[in-house]
Amino acid sequence: MIGLRVCIDVDDLERAVAFYGELGLAVGRRFGSGWVEMIGAMAPIDLLLKPAGSRASPAAPAARDYARHWTPVHLDFVVTDLDGALERALRAGAVLDREVQRAAWGRMANLADPFGHGVCLIEFSGRGYDELSAGA
Repeated sequence: MIGLRVCIDVDDLERAVAFYGELGLAVGRRFGSGWVEMIGAMAPIDLLLKPAGSRASPAAPAARDYARHWTPVHLDFVVTDLDGALERALRAGAVLDREVQRAAWGRMANLADPFGHGVCLIEFSGRGYDELSAGA
């Protein structure tokens, strides 16, 4: 089995702790002043303090930018009460990218966290994603 940790760069560590706390995560451990482990999901989420304008590596052409951006990687949080989770996320600084979507498997809200990262809230109904599988 392979272990997994999710790392999220942020420019305001305490704001990130508060935001992800509103989604149901809790502080696990603090590693110095620039790293907080959040627990409560199937994998720990490490919030890493990285200043805007810094680079991920010398080979990275783009500097960190915490305005809304797109990346092919985002987080999906499965929730049991989409409306409540969405309200808490918006109050904590998220931005709703589009109206809540309905599908055969449930509902989804597409958001940006306060640091520009894509975050989705998913509320399953029926058989969840199995609703998309013929004969499942």
